[in-house]
Amino acid sequence: MKYEIVHVNEKMVEGLSKKTTNQNMQAVGDIGATWQQFLSGVYAQIERRVDGKTIGLYTDYEGDFTMPYNFMACCEVTSFNTVNAPLAARKIPAGKYAMFTTRGHYQQAVVELWQIIWSLNLERAYDCDFEVYHNNSEDMNDQVIDIYISLRL
Repeated sequence: MKYEIVHVNEKMVEGLSKKTTNQNMQAVGDIGATWQQFLSGVYAQIERRVDGKTIGLYTDYEGDFTMPYNFMACCEVTSFNTVNAPLAARKIPAGKYAMFTTRGHYQQAVVELWQIIWSLNLERAYDCDFEVYHNNSEDMNDQVIDIYISLRL
């Protein structure tokens, strides 16, 4: 699988957060429900959005990808003001990331790419990984998505 090593500048994001795990397929339901809630009204209420992209953020790993972590359906913002529940704010740290790009159905392409990433021997930091949905098309079968994996320095 081809990927590029890139430096990512710090990003500020706002969205909805949910603790989950990949064990027993729990993350599939948790992540889907979090995205649904975020996209059905929460996203539109975030006023300081940088662009029309959405981000799936994975943080606070309790080990590797098989252990619990926090998932956040969010978008990049220009600044943090008062953030009221259920919204949460977080910074994606600047650093070295492996960037993977896929194109296809917004769910299927991401699931398939994560399966590949999990099988690779990357020097993962398990700090902050994220997906960027470019929302480049009205066609949900033709979406461009980048996945950034934090790497050890």
